Amino acid sequence: MSFFKSLLVGAALTALATTTVTAHDYQVADIHIGHPWARATPPQAKVAGAYLSIENNGQTPDRLVGGSTSAARAVEIHSTEVTDGVMRMRQVTDGLDIPAGETVALAPGGYHLMLIDPVEPLQDGARVPLTLEFETAGPVEVELAVEAMGAPEPDHSAMDHSSMPADDVAVDVEPQDDGHAGH
Repeated sequence: MSFFKSLLVGAALTALATTTVTAHDYQVADIHIGHPWARATPPQAKVAGAYLSIENNGQTPDRLVGGSTSAARAVEIHSTEVTDGVMRMRQVTDGLDIPAGETVALAPGGYHLMLIDPVEPLQDGARVPLTLEFETAGPVEVELAVEAMGAPEPDHSAMDHSSMPADDVAVDVEPQDDGHAGH
């Protein structure tokens, strides 16, 4: 095989391996979980953020009501909204609606999961077990792919922020800061 063909084959295999490692999805009943991930955290971090997409392919709505992990004391659902440079975050205690036939994105700057009191820092490249609890679909076990602290945020264009309340916590932040140290 020529050097050029070997180079092309090597590049193709590398791309395939990278896609296989970084793309991971989960399906339980009508619920599809797309690429659960978290950013690495610095030592002594009190929280870590987790992100994913939830697609409800069914005919009836469901609700994400919580989660758990051995990697943190608790998992909470949070909402975030930035208004006039002030970021407001609050715990969503009554769950997150997943309408039938729709996708809800949990992403930096919007809804997300907060891992409270991580047992140890989340390391780039690690996999963290997480159980998501749905009202109808029940528990769904996934793994968070931990990406670098500066990992880019996913595309927010598909997110619907219209139903996000934003009252409980206000924090002044710089425009480039997502308000969550380490995630």
